[in-house]
Amino acid sequence: MQTVNGTILSGQFDETENVFTLESIKSFYTVTTLNEKQIQNLSSYLEKHQADDGQVVSLFDQLLIRLSKEEVKSLLNDLTQIESLYHD
Repeated sequence: MQTVNGTILSGQFDETENVFTLESIKSFYTVTTLNEKQIQNLSSYLEKHQADDGQVVSLFDQLLIRLSKEEVKSLLNDLTQIESLYHD
């Protein structure tokens, strides 16, 4: 397992299973496993809406987390780091 400590999120990347386990986003703790396609979809959405005045991320379709425009940029950087860990 490889630890990822980004600006907005942190978690563990499992090279064997090729999945990322999200452990925290901002100051909220969670355990959510994301595959490569899910990370790519989130990155793609955020890139398309980067000019918007922030975004809201949902955990478990219940907890809403507001991200400022600057936090969205930081999250995109974190996701780019995670995307580079996936392998075919």
